[in-house]
Amino acid sequence: MAEKIVSNKSNLQILHEDNHLIVVNKRVGDIVQGDKTGDKPLSEIVKEYIKEKFNKPGEVFLGVVHRLDRPTTGIVVFARTSKALTRMNELFSNRETQKTYWAVVKNKPATNQAKVVHYLKRNEKNNTSKAHLKEVPESKMASLNYKIIKELTNYTALEIELHTGRHHQIRAQLSAIGSPIKGDLKYGFDRSNPDGGIHLHARKLHFIHPVSKEELTIIAPTPNDVIWNAV
Repeated sequence: MAEKIVSNKSNLQILHEDNHLIVVNKRVGDIVQGDKTGDKPLSEIVKEYIKEKFNKPGEVFLGVVHRLDRPTTGIVVFARTSKALTRMNELFSNRETQKTYWAVVKNKPATNQAKVVHYLKRNEKNNTSKAHLKEVPESKMASLNYKIIKELTNYTALEIELHTGRHHQIRAQLSAIGSPIKGDLKYGFDRSNPDGGIHLHARKLHFIHPVSKEELTIIAPTPNDVIWNAV
């Protein structure tokens, strides 16, 4: 499917929009939902866009279906109706969506493609997850497949298919196999990116539309920077 972007005054990159769903391409630094920082979340920006576009009086309904880490970019789905929100939540929790990520890592993995399984234990205090090879108390099984899609001069680009959706899963698992993501200080990369982001991008999402039942494949263009442009 072609990469399409609908531009608008809110500076949102809209990848898909209908009566029930709106899908945007999240930028580095955007938070999906409000948190203790008090920074304006993406959900509020999307609400303002809908309110202005359709000249809606009063409060706009917008449901947050899932989240992406603040330094990560790519596809975020919001629901415009409660029916769509309930059904999208079910699709995500039942793993009836196919999620593909791209990552640029420091060290080339040992094999060109592999399935990686760890047990992740979350540390609430420092907001990290540690990957263990064997099950430990309070850990959750995490599984993904990766394959190398391009070798760059100093980095390697990977495509990742997620089987589970754990906290910081891709970041923790790639770090555990010795391939931390570019810019990800929290998981072992040696320096931050100038924009404070990391080179992890939610690239593609495939699912059945919760209301129309049509198959949707949404692709998010990568950020415009030297490394991503090389990929």
